[in-house]
Amino acid sequence: MDLNVTYITLDGYVEVHKYRYLYFMIIFIAYILIICSNSTIVYLIWIHQNLHEPMYVFIAALLINSVLYSTAIYPKLLIDFLSEKQIISYSACLCQYFMFYSLGGSEFLLLAAMAYDRYVSICKPLQYPTVMRKATVIIFLASAWLVPACQLLVSTTVNANKKLCRFTLQVIFCNNSLYKLHCVPSRAISIYGVFILLNVALFPLLFILFTYAKIFTVTSRSCRAVRTKAAETCLPHLLVLMNFSLLCTYDVTLVRLESDIPKMARLIMTLQLALYHPLFNPVIYGLKMKEISKHLKQLFCQHKMNL
Repeated sequence: MDLNVTYITLDGYVEVHKYRYLYFMIIFIAYILIICSNSTIVYLIWIHQNLHEPMYVFIAALLINSVLYSTAIYPKLLIDFLSEKQIISYSACLCQYFMFYSLGGSEFLLLAAMAYDRYVSICKPLQYPTVMRKATVIIFLASAWLVPACQLLVSTTVNANKKLCRFTLQVIFCNNSLYKLHCVPSRAISIYGVFILLNVALFPLLFILFTYAKIFTVTSRSCRAVRTKAAETCLPHLLVLMNFSLLCTYDVTLVRLESDIPKMARLIMTLQLALYHPLFNPVIYGLKMKEISKHLKQLFCQHKMNL
C-alpha cells in the first residue's frame, strides 16, 4: 500500500466475509443483466430506421446513462466482495462520487428533454419538425451530460483539497457521506450542494411534472386516439421518473439519517439504489413502448428460429 495515498474504509457491508460469494454473484448477475438489457434496446434503436426519432434517441441516451451509472458502482463492489479489506483511495472515492451524482443529474435532465419532446409532439404537432431538429436534440443531449458534470467538478475539486480527520464511511460506495470525513464542515460546500440539487434534480423534476400536467390537460379535451398516444409514450417516462425520484430520496435519507438506521437496513436501501434503477429502465421501455416492444419480439423470434 502506498503510504502517500489516503485510503478510506467502506464500512457499510454486513458480514461480507461470511456472504462474500453470495453478494458477488448477485451483483455480478445484476451487472450482466443491466449491460445486456440496456444494450439490446440501444442496439434496436440504432439499427431500425423508424426508431431514429428524438423520443427514441433520448431513450437510448437514458439507457446508456444507466450503464455508465452502474459502471461507476458495480466493478468496485465486485472487487470489495472478494477483498479482505473494503478500502478505496480518497481520489478514487472522489471520482466515484463525481460519476454517481453527475450521471444522476444527467438522468433528470434527459427525462426533462423527453418531457419537452412529448409536449411539442402531442400539443404542437405542426411545429414539431421545426422545433425538434437534429441540432436541438444534440444540444439537449450535450447539456444533459455536461451541465451536471461541470457543476459537480467544482465541488469535487474543492473536496479534493479539504483536510480529512476521519477515514471510515458507513457506506458501500462513495456518496455525499464523504463530507463527514472533513475536519471542518464547509457551509459554502453545503450551500453549493443545495444549488446543484435544485439545478439538476428539483427544477427538472418540477418542469417534467408541469409539462406532463399540460399534456394531460390538452389531451383530455382531444379524441381517444390522441389520449391513447399520450398515455403510451408518456407513461413509461413518468414511471422511470417516479422510480428515480424515490431512489434519490433514499440517497438523501441515507446520508442525513445514517446513524439512526440499522446497518442491514442501510445496506438493503443502498443496494436498491444501485439495483432498481438500471434494471427498471430497459424493462419499462422494452414492454411499454409499442415500437420498441415490437422490434424486441421480432429479435427474440428471429433468435429462436436461428436456434
